[in-house]
Amino acid sequence: MFFLGAGALFVATLFLRPVWWVDLVKAFSEAAMVGALADWFAVVALFKRVPIPLVSRHTEIIPKNKDKIADNLAVFVREKFLDTESIVALIRRHDPAQMISGWLLKPENSRQLGDYLVRLAAGVLDFIEDAPVQKFISKAVHGLIGSVDLSQSAGVILESMTQNGRHQQLLDEGINQLANLLHNEDTQAFIAQGIVDWLKEEYAMFEKVIPKEAIGRKGADIAVRLAAGILARIDADREHPIRKNFDQFTHDFVERLKHDPQFQQKGEEIKQYLIGDETLNTYLKSLWDDLKAWLKKDLHSDDSVLHKRVVATGAWVGKTLAEDARLRQSLNEHLESAARSGAPEFAQFLTRHISDTVKNWDSREMSEQIELNIGKDLQFIRINGTIVGGLIGVVLYVLSHVPSWLGVVM
Repeated sequence: MFFLGAGALFVATLFLRPVWWVDLVKAFSEAAMVGALADWFAVVALFKRVPIPLVSRHTEIIPKNKDKIADNLAVFVREKFLDTESIVALIRRHDPAQMISGWLLKPENSRQLGDYLVRLAAGVLDFIEDAPVQKFISKAVHGLIGSVDLSQSAGVILESMTQNGRHQQLLDEGINQLANLLHNEDTQAFIAQGIVDWLKEEYAMFEKVIPKEAIGRKGADIAVRLAAGILARIDADREHPIRKNFDQFTHDFVERLKHDPQFQQKGEEIKQYLIGDETLNTYLKSLWDDLKAWLKKDLHSDDSVLHKRVVATGAWVGKTLAEDARLRQSLNEHLESAARSGAPEFAQFLTRHISDTVKNWDSREMSEQIELNIGKDLQFIRINGTIVGGLIGVVLYVLSHVPSWLGVVM
C-alpha cells in the first residue's frame, strides 16, 4: 500500500512543472520506492527463493539453514537454561525445601494434594489391564516359591528357634498341657471307661461278679497319678533323660532338614505342588481383583481412607520440614547433588530432542509458520523501509543542492 502510494506520487511529479518542491517530492517518492523494494526483498529472501540471477542463492535463508538453526537453538537452550551451575544456583536461591514446607503446612494445599493423588490413582487403576497384573503377581509368587530352599530354610528357622534351649520351653508347655488334660474329669472318666471296656472283653465270665466301675475308677486314678508323677519329674529335672532325648531329636531333625537329600527332595515336591496348585493360583488371580475393587471403592468414597492418609502425610511432612532446619538443608543438598549428577544428561537429552524435532520439521511449513506469527511486524518493516527510504531521499536531495543554493546566495 505504501509502495503504491510512493509510486503514484512519483508518477504525479512527472506531470508537474519542475520547481524545487516538486523535485523534492520526486526525490522522496523515488527513495521511498527503493526502500520499499529493498525491504520487501530482504523480508522475502528470509523465507522464500527469489529467482534473480546471482542473487537467488542467497535467498530462502531460513529453510536452507533449518538444521543449523536447530543445532544453535538447542545449544542456546542448553547453555543458557540447563547448565549445571545455573540449576544449582536456582535451587539455592529459592530454597525448595522451605517452599515445600510452607506449601504443605496450609491445610487447603494438603487437601489439594490428596485430591490430585486420589484422582491420579483412580485414573491409573482404570488404565491398568487386569490380566498383566495378575500374571505379574502369579509369576512373582511362583518365582519366590521356586527360589526358596524349603528344607534348608526350615532347618535354619528351627535352628534359630532352638538356640539357648528355647525348644525346651515347648516341651514344658506340652508337659503342662498334658498334666492339665490328665486332671480333667472328662479325661479320667474316659480312662475309667476304657478299663471297664477292657475288663468286659478280657474277663467276660467274671463281668457279673467283679465291681467293674470301681476298678475302672481306681485304675484311672492310679494311671493319672503315675503319669502326673512322671510329668512332674520331667518338668522339675532339667537333666532328665527325656529332655536330653528331646534335645538330640531336635538337633538331628534340624541337621536332616538342612542336609538330608530326602528332605530336600520333599521340599522340591512341595514347591512344585504349590506352584501347580489350582487353589493357590486361583487365589493369586483373585487377589488383584479384590485389591483393585477395594481401592476403587475407597478412592471414590467421600470418606476415603487413602485420601485421609495422603492429607495427613502431607501435613506431617510440611510440619517436620518446618521444624527441622537440618532436614531442610539435607533435602536441598540432595536436590543439588541430584541436579549436578542428572543435569548434564538431561541437558544433553533435551538438546538432542530440540535439535531433532526442529530438523524433522518441513522447511517450507516452518518458514510459513514463522512468517505467519511475525507477519504484522514484517509488514511494519516494509512500511518503515518506505518511510525511511523517502526521508533519506529528501536528505540526499537537500545535500546535493546545498552548494548551488549557497552559490546563489553568495
